[in-house]
Amino acid sequence: MRAIAAGISDVGLQRDHNEDSFAILKDHTLYIVADGMGGHRAGDVASRLATESIVDFFRASVAKDFTWPFQVDPRLSDEENRLLTGIRLANRQIIERSTRSRECQGMGTTVVGALFSPKKKKMFIGHVGDSRAYRVRAHQIQQMTRDHSLVNDYLLAMPELTEEQKSELPKNVITRALGMQDQVAVDIQSDDAELGDIYVLCSDGLSGMVEDPEILDAVLGSEDVEGACRRLVALANEHGGEDNITALIVRIEASAEGEISLSDTLPTPATVRHREPSIPDGQADTPPASPVSPPPESKA
Repeated sequence: MRAIAAGISDVGLQRDHNEDSFAILKDHTLYIVADGMGGHRAGDVASRLATESIVDFFRASVAKDFTWPFQVDPRLSDEENRLLTGIRLANRQIIERSTRSRECQGMGTTVVGALFSPKKKKMFIGHVGDSRAYRVRAHQIQQMTRDHSLVNDYLLAMPELTEEQKSELPKNVITRALGMQDQVAVDIQSDDAELGDIYVLCSDGLSGMVEDPEILDAVLGSEDVEGACRRLVALANEHGGEDNITALIVRIEASAEGEISLSDTLPTPATVRHREPSIPDGQADTPPASPVSPPPESKA
């Protein structure tokens, strides 16, 4: 298997600057979307810092003498530990930047990342916030991530809420993001990939404006991943373009004979040195104990 990917980010129709960022690291089959927020127009700084930090970590960790910034979680695979570490490292760098710069105080970003392993035939997905990952398979679309939002956290804790009670909850408040706390809880999962699978990573400027069936139709009705990205962005703008819009699409297809991805030749995290104590049990991949903890952040 191999992955073919493309991405587009658009300012939308009602914003004057773009706070979204995305990255495609082909050699590592790594894909990232980040949606910045907060500060004095510093959301773009946070999202860019997130994508750049994760990309830099994946590139640097190729070296055999690389010093691992966090101790690995033995419950997770090598790929999950890489994705988790990259996101945690991005959180640390965003916090450090926000403490050094008055203009960046209060900035943060959501993030969703996908790491494909051709050898294991798996897609590993990590996310914080409400940037989403979808999977299109057999003409059906499935949301792979759960939004870390006030609405979702309340529904998780109190599934019996009535429609009237749901309508009273603010729709644009997220409860997890990079830059909110020194330690960030990252949701990590793995998915058995199949030939023909299409993964869609996006900011809420897309998912908030375009319904899932429309996303499905746009992806299936496009000739290639670039065309699908363009169609999704156009749909979000046709529906009002109220926010920045980012769409990144990854298609799984048969690889050329003998093709090897760099992501399958990296040294394993377990063989490298560490310089920080292990995070507490459950910190890496479990949601907060309270549906409203940590303090919520409203996205402009």
